[in-house]
Amino acid sequence: MITDTATSPDLLERVAEVLRSHNIDAIIVDTAADARATVLELIPGGSEVHSGKSKTVEETGLYAELMESGRYDAVRPRIYAMDRATQGREIRKLGAAPDIMVGSVAALTEDGALVAASATGSQLAGYASGAGRLILVVGSQKIVPDLEAAFRRIRDVVFPWENEQVRARLGVDTILEKVLVIYGEWTAGRMTVVLVREPVGI
Repeated sequence: MITDTATSPDLLERVAEVLRSHNIDAIIVDTAADARATVLELIPGGSEVHSGKSKTVEETGLYAELMESGRYDAVRPRIYAMDRATQGREIRKLGAAPDIMVGSVAALTEDGALVAASATGSQLAGYASGAGRLILVVGSQKIVPDLEAAFRRIRDVVFPWENEQVRARLGVDTILEKVLVIYGEWTAGRMTVVLVREPVGI
């Protein structure tokens, strides 16, 4: 089992440089509060914004601000208000292609691969290309040496926590169905990764 440990400042700087070399903007901040402030500076008021369920987004206070404050055109509340039986097509399109997507990943490798895992894959389309802009907040504890370690982290750290949440909420086990690995970005300025020195999220 992987045990997350503190990440050296030098490593964080190196990972940020690698991300930038892959056409991904990278910003280093110290705390979850700093991450929240930084992300909000990147999103104009009134913007259409979506976020998948993420403990990182919740812990930073971004979920409440973006989805519940009324200051943004939040996609998630709109989806919740729709009828899946009759508006499934509209729901699918809203979630897959928002103007701005805010989220996190399960792991980030030292050579700059961002690894996101999901049961349904509902957020992955937006991550991969659907969202006009993607902002990912990543705590330093999520940095791992390589893809093998990233998959171990998903198995040993992320999945057990997610399974507990699903059991508590729905009374069933979750399942890992889909994994997205992002190596870089084609369009300059589309993706920003906010690296947080303190651990945040799972």
